[in-house]
Order: sequence, then structure tokens, then C-alpha cells
Amino acid sequence: MANETIPEITLNDGYKMAAIQFGTFQIRGGQGLQQTMAAIKDGYRGLDTATNYDNEGMVGEAIRRSGIPRSEFFVTSKLPGKYHRYDEATKAIQESLYRLGLDYFDLYLIHWPLPKRDHYVEAFQAMIDAQKRGLIRSIGVSNFEPEHLDRLIKETGVTPAVNQIEVHPYWNNERMLKEDQQRGIVTEAWSPLGRGSAALKEPLIQELAKKYNKNVGQIILRWHTQRGIIPVPRSSNLVHQRANKDIFDFKLTGDEISAINGLSKPDGRVDGQDPNSYEEFE
Repeated sequence: MANETIPEITLNDGYKMAAIQFGTFQIRGGQGLQQTMAAIKDGYRGLDTATNYDNEGMVGEAIRRSGIPRSEFFVTSKLPGKYHRYDEATKAIQESLYRLGLDYFDLYLIHWPLPKRDHYVEAFQAMIDAQKRGLIRSIGVSNFEPEHLDRLIKETGVTPAVNQIEVHPYWNNERMLKEDQQRGIVTEAWSPLGRGSAALKEPLIQELAKKYNKNVGQIILRWHTQRGIIPVPRSSNLVHQRANKDIFDFKLTGDEISAINGLSKPDGRVDGQDPNSYEEFE
């Protein structure tokens, strides 16, 4: 399916991003470069990386080798927890751009709030100032809870454009989706398929795949997009990469979306990472 069939979502700052992004978690080195270039060739323009993924250099190289103008890409990276202090965050943003070989980010996120350390407000302020200098277009967060969002908004006067959180059939995160929507924040989903979880074997999802002549991953990704969520699937498999974005030619019913929501579990997080207590690896 042609690239122009991927719809775009307008963020609260007026910038637009594709309704599905390509995740690069655990995609690294020469092999990762080939996989990312294949995704670009298949029409992906939204590339999601992070300093903690140790692959920003590879993502930048894929963009350069693609021969496609930088302006056609939407590049996201994320600030690691060890650089939350204002001066450290400022330098980390610059170093990320040097690694990628880019002049600006389309979207830059605080990777985790780390409320126990309590430096996320100054990290966000550093991003606001980097945005004013033209280094970042849209600024956002990842794994933030309502109280973290409200504190940022109150203390900086700026509402994040995006909150990238864990969402998949076993963790529908409807609570945070509604909280984001109330604040005009677009929700992105990391691990949108649940990292190869048993959700792909759920009879309900398999039945819907047969009904719509799609694979189970496509059903789950469509469930995301119809809820207003931008999924960030990661796949090193070229067939899956192609299929993952071929999801905009059918529509689940409201009842079917509700039924998939009903698969959610109280302990459904893939790694049990609670943003209120999770201490990010360094």
C-alpha cells in the first residue's frame, strides 16, 4: 500500500505526525541499519529512537543513505533519566543530534518521569528552551502520569504534545488515554502488540483477523489507531513491517474495539514498569 495512505494526526502545537511510527528498540548495528532502511523503503517516515536504545547513529545513517530529504522524516528521540538536570538535558539534546547527524528533532520526549529523583520539570524546561533555539519542533513525554503532566503544565506553562505510554490488549490503559485527551495531548503506544505477547493468540483477535482478512497484528494496530492512539510497532521482519502499516483500509466496529479493551488485565504490563516507582536503567 502506498505511503500516502498513512493518515496524519495534528498535535496541539500544529505539527503533524503519521498515525503509525516505526519503533527501533533493540534494532542496532549493521543489521539494524538494513532493517530500518527497508522500513523507509516501504514508506515509513516516522522513526522512533532513544538515547537508551544505543542506536541513534544507525537511525541517522539510515536517513542519510535513503536519499530521501530530511524534511520528509519525522524523527523522535528520548532523554534518559541520568540527564534530567537542566544543564545535562541541554547537552544531551545536542549530543543526540550530533549522533543522528541532524539539525533538529521533530519530537523529543522525556523517557521516564522518575518522580523519586524529581528533576523532570527542569528537564522539560531545557527542552522548551531547546525548542526556542530550533533544535526541537515538538516536545513531549513518555510514561507520565496525570500528576506529572499537571505539574509540567503548571510550572512551565507548556502542555506536552505527546505522551508515549505502554498500551496493548492486555494493558489497554484507557485511564491514561482519557487523561491525555482531556489535556489535548496525543497518546502514542510503545509495545503496541505487547512484545510478542499471547494477545496475538487470543481467539477474539484471531476471529477478527479472519473476518477482515488481516493478520492479528494488523487487528491490534487498527484497534490503537481507531482509539486515537499512534502505535509505535517495532519489527525487524520485513513482511511484518509492511503489514503493520497496511491497516487503514478497514474499520473495526465500536463493539469490537470494546471487546478488545475487555482483554486488559490488572497486571498486564509487559515488564511491570510503574511510572510512579520505576527507576530507569542507566
